[in-house]
Amino acid sequence: MGKVVGVGGVFLRAKDPKGLQSWYVQHLGLPPVSDGASTFEGPESAGQTVLAFFPEVTEQAVINFRVDSLDEVLERLVDAGARIDPKREDAPYGRFAWFWDPEGNRVELWEPAEE
Repeated sequence: MGKVVGVGGVFLRAKDPKGLQSWYVQHLGLPPVSDGASTFEGPESAGQTVLAFFPEVTEQAVINFRVDSLDEVLERLVDAGARIDPKREDAPYGRFAWFWDPEGNRVELWEPAEE
């Protein structure tokens, strides 16, 4: 039987798609843009990807990025002037933090726990 093997992509609306893509490349280290999109391929992209559904009353969709060092990424975002949520969450499967990109999208960062 055929089955889904991962998330094929995340697509967000933006007032300035090229500008927002460039911001993500510059401040989050996303791979360089190819045909207007960053792609994650190869051994660095290995790891868990989650698809979950939240109640309808949830404010908005959330994009979650796996990161290799939550503190370093947050430091870069602070230096870039990003609005950072002061909330942090530690769970058995990793650490979480949140920020808002320049167009107001709330983004979740996840540093998976070491095995």
